[in-house]
Amino acid sequence: MAHKEDVMRVMYERSCGLDIHKSSIAACALITEKGKPQEETRRFGTMTEDLRELAGWLQQKGIRHVAMESTGVYWKPVWNILEPAGFELLLANAQEVKIVPGRKTDQKDSQWIADLHKHGLLRKSFVPPRAIRDLRDLTRTRAILTQEHTSVCNRIQKVLEDANIKLGSVASDVFGVSGRAILRALMKEEKDPEVLAELSKGTLRKKIPQLRRALEGQVTAHHRSLLTGHWNRMEFLERQIADFETQIAQRMKPTPEEMALTTQNAAEESPLSLSPREEAIQLWMEIPGVGWTAACSMVAELGVNIDQFPSAAHLASWAGLCPGNNESAGKRLSGKTRKGNVWLRRTMCEVAWAASHTKDSYFAAQFRRIASRRGNKRALVALAHSILVTAYHMLKHKRHYMELGGHFFDVINSDKVRNRLVQRLTKLGFEVKLTPMGAVDNVTSATN
Repeated sequence: MAHKEDVMRVMYERSCGLDIHKSSIAACALITEKGKPQEETRRFGTMTEDLRELAGWLQQKGIRHVAMESTGVYWKPVWNILEPAGFELLLANAQEVKIVPGRKTDQKDSQWIADLHKHGLLRKSFVPPRAIRDLRDLTRTRAILTQEHTSVCNRIQKVLEDANIKLGSVASDVFGVSGRAILRALMKEEKDPEVLAELSKGTLRKKIPQLRRALEGQVTAHHRSLLTGHWNRMEFLERQIADFETQIAQRMKPTPEEMALTTQNAAEESPLSLSPREEAIQLWMEIPGVGWTAACSMVAELGVNIDQFPSAAHLASWAGLCPGNNESAGKRLSGKTRKGNVWLRRTMCEVAWAASHTKDSYFAAQFRRIASRRGNKRALVALAHSILVTAYHMLKHKRHYMELGGHFFDVINSDKVRNRLVQRLTKLGFEVKLTPMGAVDNVTSATN
C-alpha cells in the first residue's frame, strides 16, 4: 500500500467502497491522514435501518465520496438512502471494477473498489435525478406490458387457428373493431358464419363472402374457454397500459416548482410555458419515426440535461449503437456492438424501423443505401445511430429538425448515380446518350 501511495496520486483522502449484495453490504473506508493510510472494513445488512446505520458510520468517519458497483437492482435502495444524506456517490460499471482473478471475498471486493475510487480510477455511470428514474420505471413497465399484450394476442390467434377460424387471412387487423366484435360473438357460442360475417364494419364488409368461408370452423367449448381467458387477460393489460400512459403524461407536465419559477420570470398575460420534458418531446417528435411513446422513452432514458454526455459519440457508445473497440497487434478484430443501454437501444431501433418506411425522407434513403450493401440489420443499427445523434444535437442546441429529403444522397453523388444507371441500362442492351437539361431547352428554342 505504501509503495502504491508513492506512485499513484490520491484523489480523495477519505473515500469508501461498497460491495453490495441482496442481504449484506461489505464496506471499506480508506482514510489518509498526515500521509498515513488507514483502512477499516465493516459489514452491514440491507434493511432500511441497516442502510441508515451505514450512512451514520460514513458521516462519523467524515467520508463524503462513496463508490459502489452496479449489481442488478441491489444498489438502488442504497443510492436512495445515501443520496439525500449529501454523499457524493459514484456508480461504477461492473465490467470495469472486476478484480484480478485470485482470492476473492466480499471484503476484498470492497477494498478493491475503495482503492480504485481513492485514486480516481473509476468512471462515473450516468444516474439521472430521482424524478427521471421514476419516469424510467413507468416507461419500462409500459414496454413490458406491451410485450405481454402482444404475446396474449398471439395466443388468441393460435387458438383461432386450432379451431380453423381463418380470420387473420381475411382481416388485416384481427383485433380491430370488426375482429373484436366477431371474437366476442364466438365466445358467446355464436357459430353461424353468416351471422359472424355480418358483424364486420367499414371496408371489411367488402370481403363478406371471404369472411363467411374463413369463419366456418369448428369452435368447441374448450376453444371458447381458452379464448375467454386470453381475452380477459388482453383487456386487463390494455387497461394497465392506458393507466401507465396517463401517469407518464402527467409526469411530463410542469411540476409546481417549475410553474412557480416560470410565473416569476414570465409576464402576467403570457401563456404558461412547457416543461423541459415537454419541450424535448416536441422537438424529438419532429424526427421521422419518433412518436409520443418513443419520445417519452427517450426522455426517461436520457433526461432533459444532455450535458452529461460530452459529445454525440459518447451518447451513441453509451446506448450501444456504435461498433465496439477490439484491436490487438494492429489488427482490427470483431467490432460487435456493446450491450449499452438496452432500453434506449430498443427504442431507437423501433424508431429507425419506422423512419425507414417514411416516404421521401433522408433516413429512408440512408436505410436503403446501407441495406443494399450491408443488409437490413446493420442498416437498422446505423439508422438508429444517426437518429440518436440528431436527437442529441437538437436537444443540446435547441434546434428544430431539418429534413434533407429522400434525394440527398443522389444530389451529393450525382456523378456516381449517373454512371451506375448508365451501366445498368447498357447491360440491358440499350445505347445511352446523356444530354443536359439546359442543352435540350436550347435546342428546342432554336427549332421553334
